[in-house]
Amino acid sequence: MEMASGFHGSLNLKPSLLAEQSRRTCNSNPCRSSSSLPLPKQFLGRGFHIALTTKKALRFRHSSSNSNRTAIKCSVSTTETATCKRNQLMTRRDIRNIAIVAHVDHGKTTLVDAMLKQSKVFRDNQFVQERIMDSNDLERERGITILSKNTSISYKDMKINIIDTPGHSDFGGEVERVLNMVEGVLLVVDSVEGPMPQTRFVLKKALEFGHAVVVVVNKIDRPSARPDFVVNSTFELFIELNATDEQCDFQVIYASGIKGKAGLSPEDLADDLGPLFEAITRCIPGPRIDKDGALQMLVTSTEYDGHKGRIAIGRLHAGVLERGMDVRVCTSDDTCRYGKISELFVYENFSRVPAEAVEAGDICAVCGIGDIMIGETIADKAYGKPLPAIKVEEPTVKMAFSINTSPFVGREGKYVTSRNLRDRLYRELERNLAMKVEDGETADTLLVSGRGTLHITILIENMRREGYEFMVGPPKVINKRVDEKLLEPFEIATVEIPEVYMGPVVELLGKRRGQMIDMQGLGSEGTSLIKYRIPTRGLLGLRNSILTASRGTAILNTIFDSYGPWAGDISTRDQGSLVAFEDGTSTSYALSSAQERGQMFVKPGDEVYKGQIVGIHQRPGDLSLNVCKKKAATNVRSNKEQTVILDTPLDYSLDDCIEYIQEDEMVEVTPSSIRMCKNPKMAKKKY
Repeated sequence: MEMASGFHGSLNLKPSLLAEQSRRTCNSNPCRSSSSLPLPKQFLGRGFHIALTTKKALRFRHSSSNSNRTAIKCSVSTTETATCKRNQLMTRRDIRNIAIVAHVDHGKTTLVDAMLKQSKVFRDNQFVQERIMDSNDLERERGITILSKNTSISYKDMKINIIDTPGHSDFGGEVERVLNMVEGVLLVVDSVEGPMPQTRFVLKKALEFGHAVVVVVNKIDRPSARPDFVVNSTFELFIELNATDEQCDFQVIYASGIKGKAGLSPEDLADDLGPLFEAITRCIPGPRIDKDGALQMLVTSTEYDGHKGRIAIGRLHAGVLERGMDVRVCTSDDTCRYGKISELFVYENFSRVPAEAVEAGDICAVCGIGDIMIGETIADKAYGKPLPAIKVEEPTVKMAFSINTSPFVGREGKYVTSRNLRDRLYRELERNLAMKVEDGETADTLLVSGRGTLHITILIENMRREGYEFMVGPPKVINKRVDEKLLEPFEIATVEIPEVYMGPVVELLGKRRGQMIDMQGLGSEGTSLIKYRIPTRGLLGLRNSILTASRGTAILNTIFDSYGPWAGDISTRDQGSLVAFEDGTSTSYALSSAQERGQMFVKPGDEVYKGQIVGIHQRPGDLSLNVCKKKAATNVRSNKEQTVILDTPLDYSLDDCIEYIQEDEMVEVTPSSIRMCKNPKMAKKKY
């Protein structure tokens, strides 16, 4: 291991100081080798550019001309710390447990597709749809991964358990809980965009667990790919996140997931993913287990089957689990109960296969314990002890769920009562660790807290498809008060935008109390990447505004940063709403005059009710109007009938509606319709 330091001035490392630092390090952590000696804090001040690098990391800093290598060699796999571990721990050489983590749209699920196909999981003549791991209908419609999923492949007599994880920051809880099951991660980074906000989040969590990391520079076949920049940026991110020397000496694989190719250099890709599989087997360590110890399995995920009941999924940390075994179920607060394993499954080639016994180190699925929860430990009946509970970050946004009080209640939904709503929301908590539910101001209102509006919107959409009918209020941020100071959550917003639309977007972010922290060009495609630190309040309703300002070309990504002082008042909407003031059916005659006041949400023939929002007012403030007015039938006829030309109404999705509504407005959600209305419980605004 080598140390390279560049700075403004000279630096004399005193031998006595280094010896003292070495003595302290060895005394505090005898497992740590002298090669990973940390620098004293006084050498890390401003003006220094210090990087702990290895020979390969130094090569990243220079050109990639020497990047062709004949064999994969990883410091993670060669560093042996067996003398520091307990003697009873052993390493399983026949299993690798990995999670694939990345920012959204960097190609995780597509890469898993290629890995499954090249491992001969499917027949040669078998039809396989794209993104096979995205099995949820909502995932396929939106083109995103929402839930973490398990699969496994075989490579050279070795079983590789793979966990595909979501890329959106709103689903970060899914990533946090599955990292307990693995020993290493594949960090997938786009060859043009480089490390993005969610890349930082997932890498930070992986490094905190001490996992080995293999960096996969994906989409290397893009015309504007810049692999050297991406690798250097990723290395700087490792240094920022205080990675150890062994973790900084990461293996880099260049790949094209959609073509199923990988290689050790961007110019020389193999015809398959062989280099990637070799990197996994060499750089990701096998699970360290206590084979003869008392049974311990931490439940990190649950599923439900109509025949088998609740299924608990997790990694076996110690002992052997057998079908029909009596076990103890332990919680973090030392309360225990007993159960029996009725069925046992392991993952093999994209399916669950029944097993009689599972040894420690493998990932398995367990049936028979009907009340099992995520975070509980399945342990030995006599000597079982709980494993540390899963910890996830706190939610930042909350929304109020209440029963439907509109005149159209019960027309389309199957579950409409507050008891149905309460049962469904608390059932969601059983598998969604990052979400919280608490009672609201009234008996028929519940407050749901999540990582972001998308996190809660996915829950709303799932409930709507299950037949639930309810109302939701506008999203609100969760503030904190520390030392009598009001703090609010701030997020890092990254916007990828063509340079011609830079002005309007920068102005929009500035109005919402955003502070620019970085701006850079993005490859040769004429786009720029701007990074802002902005209050979470300012992000509410921002996505549609940015798309309007950039003619639909901007890409907005956000991730939670920290809590900071209250930034002041923010105006998220300059226009009011058009509100219907009577029940009835909308007519073309009424809409022809109403559309002069703004843009409409309804078309002729739609049923409306008093208080429903039927359009966007072109001026600030709300306006009440009649969209059900009919033309008077008289015997006076004009010489020529007037032709009514109506504008196409706006078609707002559930996400758009939640972004649009303000404090005194609500969204009515039914299986067939999504409407917006004024909140009848709040004081009426003057129209």
